[in-house]
Amino acid sequence: MTSSLDAYLGSECGADPLRRQVGETVRNLCAAAVKVRNRIIAGGESLGQSRGAENAGGDTQKELDVLADTVFLEAAKASPIAYFGSEEQDEPVTLKSDAPLAIAIDPLDGSSNIETNVSIGTIFSLLPVSDEHRADPGTVFCQPGSRQLAAGFFIYGPQLLLVLSVGNGTQTFIFSPNFGGFVEMGPSLSIADKAKEFAINASNYRHWPPQIRAYIDDCLAGSEGPRERDFNMRWIASLVADCYRILLRGGVFLYPGDDRKGYAKGRLRLVYEANPIAFCVEHAGGKATDGTTPILEKVPEGLHERTPLVFGSTREVERVGRYVADPSALAEKSPLFGKRSLFRV
Repeated sequence: MTSSLDAYLGSECGADPLRRQVGETVRNLCAAAVKVRNRIIAGGESLGQSRGAENAGGDTQKELDVLADTVFLEAAKASPIAYFGSEEQDEPVTLKSDAPLAIAIDPLDGSSNIETNVSIGTIFSLLPVSDEHRADPGTVFCQPGSRQLAAGFFIYGPQLLLVLSVGNGTQTFIFSPNFGGFVEMGPSLSIADKAKEFAINASNYRHWPPQIRAYIDDCLAGSEGPRERDFNMRWIASLVADCYRILLRGGVFLYPGDDRKGYAKGRLRLVYEANPIAFCVEHAGGKATDGTTPILEKVPEGLHERTPLVFGSTREVERVGRYVADPSALAEKSPLFGKRSLFRV
């Protein structure tokens, strides 16, 4: 018999008061996600239109970005949330300072895909709030990702999905209109150990560090190269969609820092994108780093801090780390390292 999200949260979060409040918050986030999904289904050209403004990270806001932020802020107000930190807000919003939880959220991931009807999503992270944080609220989102109590993401695609980890595996739930809620799709996710696919925006090849170019060159060399097998490349430009594919099929995702202005530390945000993705990936048996350092060990300096991100099948992420840490050790293995790239003319 298919288990409901309610039953799952009751089982995973029922014994401890703080965990029960995590479960309550997840339920409220689910109700908010259904509202966003219904608005997307209703359609209209305005959803993908620019508002002529930028968010705290310098990205152009779309109408749906702002709508999603408003909907999830209302869900946070109905939850035991002390502080709401959003990509769409310059500073964290204080809700109930005596509440036990803080939420960091990207209300609408992949908004550049709205007009093209490609899957988009919402990414969230739930963190504990201590007396020290209440004394200095600016520190609440400077906790390492290892302190997350729960994390996950919604995917607004052909189906409305929730990928969730409360620290004991990573589960997928699907919204069932007939059931009137989310139901479990199957057993806990487990990322395949061996990668056959990589996800990266290859148009930025000329901007990447040589170590990343070397890794991609070796993948592209296929069965005749040092990897001795053929790879497929996937790039959706929707973090939730790329992550869900890797959770199901294995593979590796790379968004490195590069030499473009503003991209030295990558483009993804540590607190409300990389941390929750890493939490879900690692609880599914995968790995997530900034190239060398585990994402969940990084201590943020602020809500909107950026980071490079590599995640997916453990062995592949570790291999990328070896390229980044000591590319000279791989030069003899890689006939393309230091030579003309497959992308160059």
